[in-house]
Amino acid sequence: MKHISNLLLLEEILYEKYLLTKKEKFNYSVPAQWVMQQHSGRRAVRVHPYKFFLDSVRYVKKYKSHKIQTTKQGNWTKDAVIYNLFARTGTAFNHSHNGNIDLPVNSEGFRETGTFMKAIALLPYYKSLGVNTIHLLPITSIGVDGNKGTLGSPYAIKNPYEIDTNLAEPNIGVGVDIEFAAFVEAAHKLGIRVVVEFVFRTMAKDGDWVKDHPEWFYWINENVEDREPRSTDETKYGSPIFSKEELEKIFYAISQYRFDKLVPPHQIYREMFSDPPKKETIHKAGNRYVGILEDGTRVRIPGAFADWPPNDTQPPWGDVTYLKLHQHPDFNYIGYNTVRMYDEHLSKPENINKPLWEKIVGIIPHYQRSFGIDGVMIDMGHALPMDLKHRMISKAREINPDFVFWDENFSVSNKSVDEGYNAVIGYLWGDQHNTERLKKILYNFSCDGYPIHFFATPESHNTPRAAARQGGIKFSKYSWVVNNFLPAIPFIHNGFEIGETFPINTGLGFSAEDLLEYPSHKLPLFSEFAFDWNSKYDFTKFIQQISEIRKKHHKLITNTNPKSFVFYQTQHPDLVVFERRNRKRLIIAANGNPEKPVSLDVDLSTKKHGTTDLISGRILKIEKGKLVLNFKPFECLVLEL
Repeated sequence: MKHISNLLLLEEILYEKYLLTKKEKFNYSVPAQWVMQQHSGRRAVRVHPYKFFLDSVRYVKKYKSHKIQTTKQGNWTKDAVIYNLFARTGTAFNHSHNGNIDLPVNSEGFRETGTFMKAIALLPYYKSLGVNTIHLLPITSIGVDGNKGTLGSPYAIKNPYEIDTNLAEPNIGVGVDIEFAAFVEAAHKLGIRVVVEFVFRTMAKDGDWVKDHPEWFYWINENVEDREPRSTDETKYGSPIFSKEELEKIFYAISQYRFDKLVPPHQIYREMFSDPPKKETIHKAGNRYVGILEDGTRVRIPGAFADWPPNDTQPPWGDVTYLKLHQHPDFNYIGYNTVRMYDEHLSKPENINKPLWEKIVGIIPHYQRSFGIDGVMIDMGHALPMDLKHRMISKAREINPDFVFWDENFSVSNKSVDEGYNAVIGYLWGDQHNTERLKKILYNFSCDGYPIHFFATPESHNTPRAAARQGGIKFSKYSWVVNNFLPAIPFIHNGFEIGETFPINTGLGFSAEDLLEYPSHKLPLFSEFAFDWNSKYDFTKFIQQISEIRKKHHKLITNTNPKSFVFYQTQHPDLVVFERRNRKRLIIAANGNPEKPVSLDVDLSTKKHGTTDLISGRILKIEKGKLVLNFKPFECLVLEL
């Protein structure tokens, strides 16, 4: 059967749309970067929207196809340079310049929140940054019950088999499936792989599976009220409350891998839960699903909460619930021991919720066959049952042996390797702004190295922005230099390259004051938002420059052998110096102090009398093997010896 090109279909429809409207005047502008004019002096460019989209598709089609090299079992991850795209926000723009991101469309019928059509237009821009992999935050349909903000969280999955229809341009009319398929096809044409993030253990409380499969969900009495944050009222629903002694027993049991000794939640909590109602009794009460038990009791689906540690203080997640992965009458409740640290008596093969597992295992193959994606990032993948993960990996690799699996895991350990993952997020984002902790990471590279690849980034969609930290854009540049010469995976979180300071979400590393400044309903994870594409802090040229240096020394930099990484012990605590060594030598030196200059005095053990900084082009003297100079705050240099 001949393969149908969705990119060609999109081109044909755009051409027809353009012919019909080419004499019309549209009030539609895009950022100069989107048309690769970021240094033209123009802040935005007025375009004919159909012509702009048509030209974008034709540019990709005319591009000489870049052959994507295959490896084995996703080993190409080590060569990845990632652009992390939250499509709804990362390609949003106030095209009509009326001061608002219009919902759902503007007065001319075009989407101002992000779409895959606009993402296609941005692919050449992403490629110019040195990117060869796009990591998309979840793109699936979004539920309504308990949603925050105006748009809801992409992690509140209504149906994992369906893409959010709001990610398509309604004026084009091809639908979101064709737009996304065309996006993946266009990315592949430019030599860019596409990895999509998925959520497999939670779902929106009004998810599509509720009506037909109530046994896949937990249910509680409708009259049970939700507990207020920081309250300890056990008569209300929230995360289970444990005494200090119980917590000590729990932590000890987990540390000893004694999953047969896990302390259950209190009886008052367990009794809130009921058996699932029959599906014919389930109906909508507003946005909420309600079921009726045989005795007339009305029941609802409870919200989720942070499951580990069991004394976590995060507010509950009112827009999602946990899926019921196992069936056992003694474990008919949501707890750390049923959805994360699976009790040994629960996690037996005979208790597996087999139809649910089969449905989950089928999600990735659906996106492989329908859209040709290259891999998945699994949200909280380390919290899924091992057997379920192995089934998912096996099915996906039957279709594509080179398919990658990434784990949203901050731990960099052999456990992720054993579970079949190619990479983890890691913890560099939390340590990069602290020079002492950063140097410990660098030192480890020179000793035993790390068992699995992790993302080299100072920020993610859950953390403070790099440019919002002390030092601002100087810190962003400093982090980009350091990260590009580690045997790790350079990772650009969308907006990083233009100095964006507004966080996508406040999940990690935020103070109580930050949470007041950034209430959840205003965050891009839940509501409409567009980056400041006119930012004076745009440093895309710098990113491109460092990426080019990395490309020239790619084989050396991606070498994970600890012998290729030399960590320099320096007298000054803020000095960061390390070397990548094979047949060539690259010296990376930086001042990690955001305010004060520091003096560098390091023995490079070379007979050379001088070298050139590959970043600035400055010629530096080396006297008797030593390099001596003063560093400005966050100044970096890269030397080739």
